[in-house]
Amino acid sequence: MPPEQDHNEVVRDLLHTVVETLPHVEQRSGQVTMALAIAQAIEDGRHLIVQAGTGTGKTLGYLVPTIASRKRIVVATYTKALQDQLAKHDMPVLAAALSPVIGRDLSWAVLKGRSNYLCAQRIDELSEPKQHKLALEDLSAVAKGEIDTLVEWSKQTETGDSGDLGWTPRDAAWKQVSVGSDECPGAQRCPAGSRCFAEIARDRASVADVVITNMHIYGLDIATQGAILPEHDVVVFDEAHQLEDVMSASVGVTMSAGSIQHVGSSLRSVVRDDALSSSITQLSSEFNLLIADHLDKRIALPLADGFSEVLARIRLKLDEASAGLRSISTTDESAKQRILRAQTLTARLTDVIDRILTAGKQSVAFVGGSSERPVLELAPLHVGPSLRDQLWEKRIAIMTSATIPLAMPHRVGLNDEEVESIDVGSPFDYETSSLLYCAKHLPLPSDPRRDDAVNDEIAQLITAANGRTLALFTTYRALHRAADALSTVLPYKIWRQDDLPKMALIEAFSAEESSCLFATAGFFQGVDVPGSTLSLVIIDKIPFPRPDDPLLSARRDEIGRESFTKIDIPIAATQLAQASGRLIRSRSDRGVVAILDPRLATKPYGKKLVAALPPMKRTIDIADVVSFLATD
Repeated sequence: MPPEQDHNEVVRDLLHTVVETLPHVEQRSGQVTMALAIAQAIEDGRHLIVQAGTGTGKTLGYLVPTIASRKRIVVATYTKALQDQLAKHDMPVLAAALSPVIGRDLSWAVLKGRSNYLCAQRIDELSEPKQHKLALEDLSAVAKGEIDTLVEWSKQTETGDSGDLGWTPRDAAWKQVSVGSDECPGAQRCPAGSRCFAEIARDRASVADVVITNMHIYGLDIATQGAILPEHDVVVFDEAHQLEDVMSASVGVTMSAGSIQHVGSSLRSVVRDDALSSSITQLSSEFNLLIADHLDKRIALPLADGFSEVLARIRLKLDEASAGLRSISTTDESAKQRILRAQTLTARLTDVIDRILTAGKQSVAFVGGSSERPVLELAPLHVGPSLRDQLWEKRIAIMTSATIPLAMPHRVGLNDEEVESIDVGSPFDYETSSLLYCAKHLPLPSDPRRDDAVNDEIAQLITAANGRTLALFTTYRALHRAADALSTVLPYKIWRQDDLPKMALIEAFSAEESSCLFATAGFFQGVDVPGSTLSLVIIDKIPFPRPDDPLLSARRDEIGRESFTKIDIPIAATQLAQASGRLIRSRSDRGVVAILDPRLATKPYGKKLVAALPPMKRTIDIADVVSFLATD
């Protein structure tokens, strides 16, 4: 790249070079606009939000200009699956196309959480017959066999990354060969530190041009003030509409009966103290009963006496355990490492308890999880302050998604003057290829007649589409009620969300053109089925967030009367747009998005929700749907 060449021209040429190497791919105007805007934002040192509709090719749209900037780049994705796709598919294509042009080999590295990698020290310990027997005594024969397979794999793998396995081990097996960040004492204190797969990944990341991680890890890096990721100049958040939620979870802390039991298990591996073990088990059960009574509810801060008293007793027991661990003297290296891991785990849980006990009004405490596994969570009321100190004032951020909530800049602590927002559209002709149908005549969600009416409507729609339907529900109850009612009256295979793992389910749905897939919010994104197999997307209700969501209710209380407009509508609009985006995945796709909620057509806020959707033709007449699908 000649230094005198115009920067925009450089980016255009590089993008063209990459696209030329890809079969059946053409350069798209929105992709070019996106790439040039990102290049300019980096040059100006300004944050940028890019809404890039389906089909834009946003991955190349952000990778090419960031690489062309010659700055240190971190790409943070929402899912590990997208992280792996970038590392295994997109970056090799880019490297092959761009390395000759930029005159050097383009390098990249993947960085995941520590628990995604094999632990070399745990592998070493499993080779000791006594420790091997102790570790595996409570496991099933299948889990034991998987552990043996993982130990053998450790001798061959270069990464130790579970994502590189061709199969998925049971959690019980993987936990025996890996450690989490709360347990690991660090490479400097570990005899296997020089062979640590997680540290090797960090070393690779420290010298790579592009580091590919996920938002959760980025949030942990912010929480630890930069202790996880290498120094970088630019960060790209892919699927940025998830940024606030992921940062809230990552910057906050959680505590459950399981985390207390984990400390107990770690202690039992090195300390034979039945009284201590019994006390920890009892406190774990007591804590579980305490928080289970407050499931899905906020906990007032500072904590009331009942909560603080139980946490204080757990903390005292952890102090006792720490003292006992410090008193142990041994020359056995394996035992030393088990002691060190137990000390680290105990200290981390103590820190969590201290944070919960001292939390103030800028935090929200609540009980999440499930009735079987309740979890006490502490989250920031706002993520903006943490992001400002550790992100907005330190480096350039590029945020992109097919759907960007209007309120996102404010929600993540960005001021209008420090961020630019653009919408590069989509190359797809939605007005010709798609139809938005609102079933205005159906009963409201609160009407007891609604269930039967909705099932009848779904049956008519699926019949008109000859199957080929992705039906998305806001509750499991609605999903199963509809599937139970329709599976015996429709001549099409109906897959349910829990029939198979997600990717296997999508493959099965794709393989049989007339089949239908009934799913919930987990399938509002990550479903990519181009072609006639998916010609109808049904959404049973406007996906408003739960009114009793503890964290959102705290944010609503702070905002007051405008909370529905500022919180609930933007969230629903984003969810609705993501779900609708499952329909058109290629230029040749055609189909209908059917929303079975009359409020979309009858309430004033319906216009705001529709404005967030692709520019589809609209109707409230099911005859139009039948006619449109008949021409497909």
